[in-house]
Parts: sequence; structure tokens; C-alpha cells
Amino acid sequence: MKKLLKSAFDCLLFSNIFMSLCAVAQALVTFHLIGAKPVYPVLVLLFASTLGLYNFSILISKPAHPQKSPYLRVRWFFGHYRLMVSFTIISVLMLIPLFFFVSFESKILLIFMAILSVGYGLPLFTVGDRKYGLRHIPGLKPFLITLVWTLSCVLLPVLEALDLHMTSISMRDTTILIAKRFLFIGALTIPFDIRDLFQDKITNLKTIPVAWGEKNAYLFCQVLLAGYVALLFVFRNNGFNTDFWALTITVVLTGWLIFKSKWEKNEYYYFFYMDGVLILQYLVLAAFGYLSQYL
Repeated sequence: MKKLLKSAFDCLLFSNIFMSLCAVAQALVTFHLIGAKPVYPVLVLLFASTLGLYNFSILISKPAHPQKSPYLRVRWFFGHYRLMVSFTIISVLMLIPLFFFVSFESKILLIFMAILSVGYGLPLFTVGDRKYGLRHIPGLKPFLITLVWTLSCVLLPVLEALDLHMTSISMRDTTILIAKRFLFIGALTIPFDIRDLFQDKITNLKTIPVAWGEKNAYLFCQVLLAGYVALLFVFRNNGFNTDFWALTITVVLTGWLIFKSKWEKNEYYYFFYMDGVLILQYLVLAAFGYLSQYL
């Protein structure tokens, strides 16, 4: 039984299903904060696109000997190669009809994000005998990841909610919502670069930890989270409301997890605890909202 549960857990994490659920949860956070009901085609679209893009990125970067990789995720992924290819194809096929369920503005946004996402992994440039993608441009890797996540989990739900007349939100508050999520996602991406610090040095990938050092990278994460809390306070002039306290609790937990993360921690720590904060945010928001109705 224990072995079966571990196999299921590994499949959840390393097949990127869990990461796709994180994207859905972050969209639900956005719908909650703008006071709109969830738009289900958007949620399914985010799940399918996240699953497809993450799997595609891994597939095109297949190492020569994946079973000798130091990363458990890589060994598991290519140990279930046919299943992962099937997941990727199914998720891409799901996107075709879903694309026509969203507004024109959202279609433009999706095309833009697709170009960025595919360009992130593809070897677009050749220097000497080595090929490089957008992520190899110094400082661009965490920025691209954070930008795509922010646009997909914040701007896309806002555009659809406005198109369906489900909410009313000013440009100021939309900008604050995008900016604070950008800071939060940005803070979460850096520990993954810290974990890959030595590998990135070998491959000459210029990430924040490589350029600034491990200690400064950790401090930068805390600065980003502090900025998130500040913007959370001024969003819609809500001040110290229920949402503020719910999200601040998750930010404090995130800061602690980042502080405790070290490059030698196993992959479950990063792919479950660190990424899991994205889901926890919505669960805590929903719990606080439910309790506030009865207290």
C-alpha cells in the first residue's frame, strides 16, 4: 500500500499534474480577489496549457542518458516516456476547443504567452557549436517564468471576468494585482535556481544566485515578499481585511520555506512544499472567507 501511494505521489508531482493544479489555484485566487465567480473554461485551459508546456519543455531538453540524471524528476519522467508524451498530446488537443471559449483579448494574450513559453525552451540561437534558448539570456530565465505565470493566472482571469461582466476593477487595482503576484511568483522561482546553482554555473546559465551569490539571493526573496505584502495592503484600499491576513499568513510561511530551502534538499521539498504554497494560498483564502461568514 505504501509503495502504491508513493507511486501515485510521484506521478502527481513529476508528471506536472500538481504544477497544473497550482496554476488553477492561482487563477482561483484572482477570481476571489476581484469578487468574480470562477470561469471554468479558463481553469481547464490553464490546467491543460501548464501540463502541456511543462512536459514539452522537459521532452525537448532530454539528456543523453536520462536514467543517469542526478534528478529524480528527470529519471521518473523519462522512465514513463510514453505516458508523458500521451499527457502532452492530450493537453495540447484540449487547448484547441478551449481557445475559442475565451474573448478576443484573451486570445491575443494566449498567443503572446505561447510564443514566450515555447521560445523559453527551444534552442533558438547557435553560438559556436552550442545552441541556446531565451532562458540562457542573462537574467531572463526567472523573469520569463514569472511573467508567463502572472499573465496567465492574473490577467487572463481578469480579462474574462470583465468580458462576462462578472466584476468591475480599475486599472490601478489591476496593475497592483499583477505587480504583487509578479513579486510572489518571482520569490518562488529563485530557490529553484539556488538548488541548481552549481549546475547553472557549469552550463553558464546566468541566474540570480549565480550572479549575486546564494546568500544575497535568499535576501532578495524576502524583499520581494515584503513588497507583495505592501501591495496587498493597498489593493482596492482594503487595508487589514480578511484577505490581507489570509494571504499574509501564506507569505510568512513562504518566506520561512525559502529561508529553510538549501540546494541539498530533496526534490519533494521543492515540488511539493514550495510549489504547494500556490495551492495553499487559495485554500487559506477560502477557509478565512468561510469562517468570516460565521464569526
